[in-house]
Amino acid sequence: MPRDDPVLLLDAGPLITLAYADALDLLLKPGWPVAIVDMVFHELTRQPSPTSQKLRDWVQRQAITLLPTQVFAQHPPPGAPRRKANLGEFAIQETMNQMALAQPAQTGVFLFEDHRIARASFLLPPQSRKVSTRAFLIFLEERGWIASAAAIERQAVLAGRAFSAMRFPQ
Repeated sequence: MPRDDPVLLLDAGPLITLAYADALDLLLKPGWPVAIVDMVFHELTRQPSPTSQKLRDWVQRQAITLLPTQVFAQHPPPGAPRRKANLGEFAIQETMNQMALAQPAQTGVFLFEDHRIARASFLLPPQSRKVSTRAFLIFLEERGWIASAAAIERQAVLAGRAFSAMRFPQ
């Protein structure tokens, strides 16, 4: 039987978007534990970017859990050739599998933004969910925790965030 409170497991996209919107604390609104896998955090903070320091500060200030993964542990040291594609997603998949095998199983809510993840055959344990940034913001709006999901998105775009374009088949 799954534990009651799901863990909000964050991919890079939602963190970047909410950092641009100065709205990272919205991730805390449901009251669920929030976690970032070490590989995603590394991807977000290894080089200076418009959001890297903001994300470092937020994680430290809010004492966000950084989850260790084998993906990151086996990541090559600086200067060595490295595979870049999908490492954060592999680390999240590893963590979700561990959550499913825990006793009792832990429910994970995987928050993503990349349109490739929406279409990908990302294996989700039965008790876990895959939720887009937009759907999460609408969830917060429906509960009355924010006035407008669209306003948060607009704030991120005005600050320079370019959303991943979702293309629907003809």
